[in-house]
Amino acid sequence: MLIRIPEVLTKDEVALVRGRLDRAGSAWVDGRASAGHQGAHVKRNLQIAEDAPVAHELGAIVLGALERHPLFLSAALPGSVYPPMFNRYEADGGMHFGRHVDGAVRLLPGTGAKIRTDISATLFIAAPEDYDGGELQIEDTYGAHSVKLPAGDLVLYPSSSVHRVTPVTRGARIASFFWIQSLVRDDAQRALLFDLDMAIIRLTRDTPGHEALVSLTGSYHNLLRMWSEP
Repeated sequence: MLIRIPEVLTKDEVALVRGRLDRAGSAWVDGRASAGHQGAHVKRNLQIAEDAPVAHELGAIVLGALERHPLFLSAALPGSVYPPMFNRYEADGGMHFGRHVDGAVRLLPGTGAKIRTDISATLFIAAPEDYDGGELQIEDTYGAHSVKLPAGDLVLYPSSSVHRVTPVTRGARIASFFWIQSLVRDDAQRALLFDLDMAIIRLTRDTPGHEALVSLTGSYHNLLRMWSEP
């Protein structure tokens, strides 16, 4: 399930985050610091060090925005969210990230706890007109899908997907990225719940008080109760 979540960050929040990242200086490090064995061979970018104060400051802004966005909550059914990270792909050197699959489990920094990566997320910080190339390409059974969204928009996709970031040829692609352990680990089950939730919302809007709403809402929550994990 590949889902676009529009306007996760407001224009003011995008400007704030972009400004802080542009001034982050030595907090930018080699992106291979967070890559696994497979990814390290094909990853060429920069990222904000996970322990840098600016990472915590801006990550809190992103997490707050996610908590306020009903479409994100419906699509992801988040149980745990990995602290948001920030990366940068520059035209100098044609920075890119080759085909790879995200690791299944990540260690939450400073906690000793682990998170299962059910869903991968990219939140675009740079506007698409600010750079050429840098498309996120996600592969599924229907082929490869190229994603390049307005600043402030988010894309969610299964962490099991093969994906890549194409070389940047002009400007700089700046984004936040993170992973989600969903209450419902199975992608097909999450997709069904999301479709049902959207149908309930449309029916509520178009036919308030419809007698089917109680049954449909009950079915949604009973399926969520059946499939969710602590």
